[in-house]
Amino acid sequence: MNTPVTEFTIEELADTIRKCQKCHLSRTRKMAVPGEGNPNSIVMFVGEAPGGDEDREGLPFIGRAGQLFTRILQSVQIDRKSVFITNIVKCRPPENRNPNKSEIDLCLPYLESQIALINPKIIVTLGSVPAKCLLNSEEAISRLRGKWFSWTGGIKIFPMFHPSYLLRHQETTPGSPKELTWRDIQELKRVLDTF
Repeated sequence: MNTPVTEFTIEELADTIRKCQKCHLSRTRKMAVPGEGNPNSIVMFVGEAPGGDEDREGLPFIGRAGQLFTRILQSVQIDRKSVFITNIVKCRPPENRNPNKSEIDLCLPYLESQIALINPKIIVTLGSVPAKCLLNSEEAISRLRGKWFSWTGGIKIFPMFHPSYLLRHQETTPGSPKELTWRDIQELKRVLDTF
């Protein structure tokens, strides 16, 4: 991790992110998406990058995948407003492609500063991009998901499938992405209830 910037409040950091011009994504975005939620949450959810709906509204996880994400949280009585939700990259890559290494490297200090300010006990990575980035791993998300990893400052990382992946894989049979996500969200809730 780089040295995070913590002299800002979470709101001031969000304003800085909205004005960011560090990479070419700033030229194609409509709105940067800093993140939203409880700045005192013990859990942070980190996705890959904003999609089209998020780019239009400036809010994370509000499109079809975001609506599914909200239902996943509700299934175990986690209030979306009680957690903090953000992405590795704060601007939408063209055509919803995965962010590239250069974009991640330029944007990562913002996430590191958010983590330093919020100081969560758990970071849930949604999808392969944030899991591989934060864990410095090349393992597939199917191998990482549902496991606990120790990280900087005593924070635990818990990878899960991205909700958009679940939209593309609708089956609910044992071992399917949806069924595994149901197991994962129950495990997350179990641990959250110990705090």
